Amino acid sequence: METQAIAPENIIEKWIWYALILTYPFYALGAVYIIAPVLGWILLGYWAYNLWLPAPMRARSIQVEPHPVVILWVVAMLVMEVALIMGHLDFYLGLPAMIKSTIGWAKGWALLAIFILIGATLPIRAELVYRACCVICLHTLLLIPLFVIAAYTPIPGTIYISPLKVIGGPGPEFFEFQLYGINPESLGPRWRFFTPWAPAAGLLANFYLVFALQEKNIRWRWIGIIGSVAMVLMCQSRAGLVAMLFVSPAVFFISRLNSPALWLTGGVGISAVAVVATQLMAFAESSIAEFKAARAGSSRVRSALARIAIQRWRDEAPVWGHGVVERGPHLVEYMPIGSHHSWYGLLFVKGAVGFLALLIPMLVTLLLLLMQAQRCCVSRAGLACMLILIMFSFGENLEILAYLFWPALVLIGIAFRNDTIAQSILRQRSSATHH
Repeated sequence: METQAIAPENIIEKWIWYALILTYPFYALGAVYIIAPVLGWILLGYWAYNLWLPAPMRARSIQVEPHPVVILWVVAMLVMEVALIMGHLDFYLGLPAMIKSTIGWAKGWALLAIFILIGATLPIRAELVYRACCVICLHTLLLIPLFVIAAYTPIPGTIYISPLKVIGGPGPEFFEFQLYGINPESLGPRWRFFTPWAPAAGLLANFYLVFALQEKNIRWRWIGIIGSVAMVLMCQSRAGLVAMLFVSPAVFFISRLNSPALWLTGGVGISAVAVVATQLMAFAESSIAEFKAARAGSSRVRSALARIAIQRWRDEAPVWGHGVVERGPHLVEYMPIGSHHSWYGLLFVKGAVGFLALLIPMLVTLLLLLMQAQRCCVSRAGLACMLILIMFSFGENLEILAYLFWPALVLIGIAFRNDTIAQSILRQRSSATHH
C-alpha cells in the first residue's frame, strides 16, 4: 500500500504541509511560535486580496464568501480586540502597552478566527491535514528514544533558548529546545515534546488522534494512533488522558443520532445504568478525588487562581476587564491571574464582553457541527476538535496555544466550507428543478 499517496496540490497546501511536517526542525530553531502567526496572516491576506479582486479575476478554487458561522468567529475575535482596548483605556495603561497587547492579540485570539476562515475559504483538503499530522507523529516516535535516553543521562533537559526569543512572546519556554522536563510532584521525567509545557502536548496528542482515526491509509493511521497515545502518556497530562478516552467514543454516538439502533441501545443502556446509579456516582466522586490528588499542588494553585480572578473581575472590571494579565501573589506561586483557565482568564483580562465573545461562537459552532456530523466525516472530526477545545479551555488558556493547534481550526473551517458547497449544490439543483 502507498505510504505517501497524498501530496500538496497547490501553493496553499504546500505552505500548510511544510509548516506541519517541519515542526521538529522549526522547534530546534525555536521558530514554532513564529510560524503559525506568519502563515495565518499571509493566508488571510491572500484571501482578502482575492475578495478585493473583481469576480472574473479571482482564483476559482477560493470560497470568497465564508460561512455565516465563520463570519461570527471573525466578529467575535474583533470584539476581543475592542475589549482589550477598552480595558487599557479604563486602567490608563498607555499606548505602548496597548500596542504590545494588540500584537499579542494578533498572535493569539485572532488566530482562532483566521485559521477557521482559512480552512473555510482556501483550497485545503482535510486529508492533507490528517497525513501531515501523522507525519509529526512519526517524527515523534523516531525521536522518543533520544528523549528517554536524555532523561536518564547527565544531558541537561533544556539544551538552549533560541535567539528568536528577542521577537517577543509569553515567556522563554516558547523558544526553548528541551529534551525532557521534570515533574515537580514526582520528580520524575516528563516530556513536553515541541510544546511550551507538558499539558499542551496532551492537547495536541488528542487532535492528532482525531486526525489519525480519519486517515485512510492503514499504515499511517496506526503511526498516528501510536504516536498520539505515546505523547499523551509521556506528557502525563491528566486532562489529555481523560479527553483521549472520552472524545472519540462521544463523537461516535452523538454523530449517529439519526440511527434508530442507537436510540434503542441507548434506552437499554440507560435502564441498565439506573440499576447501578449509586455505585457509579460513588465511583465518579472517587475518580474526581483521585484526579485532583494526582497533582494536589497543581490543583490547589489552579483553584486559588480561579478565586482571585473571579473576585477581582467582579469587584474591579466586570464589563471590559483589566486589559492585561497580572502576576499573582505568593499563594499561587506568582503565576499570572487567570492562567490555566480560558474562561477565568477572559473574565479577568477582557471582562464579560470577552467571555461572551468566545462563548457564543463556540456554542454555535458546536451545535452546527453536531448537526453536520450526522452526514459528514469531516464535520465529525471537526466536532471532535471542538469538544477537545472546550474540555481544555477549563485547564489551559487557548489563545496562548493557538499557534500549536491551528490545524484543528483549519479542519473546523474545512467542515464549514464543505457545508457551504453542499448548500450551494442543493440550491442549484432546486433552481434547476423549478425551471
